[in-house]
Amino acid sequence: MKKVKVGVVGCGFISGIYFENAKRFNVFEITACADLDINRAKEKAMQYGILKAYSTEELIADPDIDLVLNLTIPSVHAEVAINTLKAGKHVYGEKPLAVTREEAQQIMRIAEEKGLFVGNAPDTFLGGGLQTARKLIDDGWIGTPVSAVAFMMNHGHEHWHPDPGFYYQKGGGPMFDMGPYYITALISLMGPVKRVTGATNITFNERTVTSEPKNGEKIQVHTPTQINGVMDFENGAVASIITSFDTWYHQLNNIEIYGTEGSIVVPDPNTFEGPIHIRRQGQEEWSQIPLTHGFANNSRGIGLAEMAHSILNNKTPRANGALAYHVLDIMHGFHEASDTSRHYETHSKCEQPKPLPTGISEHNFNEVMDAQKGE
Repeated sequence: MKKVKVGVVGCGFISGIYFENAKRFNVFEITACADLDINRAKEKAMQYGILKAYSTEELIADPDIDLVLNLTIPSVHAEVAINTLKAGKHVYGEKPLAVTREEAQQIMRIAEEKGLFVGNAPDTFLGGGLQTARKLIDDGWIGTPVSAVAFMMNHGHEHWHPDPGFYYQKGGGPMFDMGPYYITALISLMGPVKRVTGATNITFNERTVTSEPKNGEKIQVHTPTQINGVMDFENGAVASIITSFDTWYHQLNNIEIYGTEGSIVVPDPNTFEGPIHIRRQGQEEWSQIPLTHGFANNSRGIGLAEMAHSILNNKTPRANGALAYHVLDIMHGFHEASDTSRHYETHSKCEQPKPLPTGISEHNFNEVMDAQKGE
């Protein structure tokens, strides 16, 4: 079976799970890695049996690489993606697609001109938990979705992350850090968004790092750390979202969706698993629903695998660039609505991603996906 050859740019913390999970899929193989710190790239190559470790420029220019997995920090996502596309290679990146809309538009324009695919995290919406929730909604268990709420609230990364500074700069903050998981999940479950509004605030202008190795260092905050938003979906549903680095404690579920015939509690969109709870009209108690799909453990990389399969079969991947750009547009929209005291009408468009087939797992991924070739 032909495999898509993948080169990884960025061998930091997040790269480990991609290297590890690559063993679970036989539709792609990681054959090279690169990092600003060449020694770190060599260490990863040795640890995971990767054939080549070299500079980013060398990796992008390598004719044996079909697709670049972009795991760099957000501020250089666009630069790496654009250089990759100009070199004639597909690109799949970590979230967000880019820091600005203009950068994201350039990525999408070059990809279209060259006939290349753009894919982007998060791919958690392809996990067993959110795919089961999607099936329940599609099958009418809660009727027609009317509204939803989403909450991602904590007190920031300076208490645990070894280098938390960039979370408080432009392109960071709770919305750009975690918003992609929540907004992507909601779009997967209810479709694209037509209008947003929002209110934002910087509660603490300075943060003190309490994690190692930078314990005691001060961080100047240059991006909102409290964002409250409202989304109007094209299907008529309305959702509220709060992302916060200013909250010590809360007792709120990650996502709840309310329909004309019941309600569903959706799993944490930062994970691939459950649980899912549902309560239909007239029922006295909530019921936990067993998962209908596999990939319920940490399956980061399923989006990359699904994209590789799409490349081989010339189909649009589910975790695609248009979806990622729509999410980016929405996140900026919350901030702009707050700054201008006006609603923001989204300019981006995307399709609601198609659900994965029931019963899919790492053991039958290729067979099940191949069966969908004609769909």
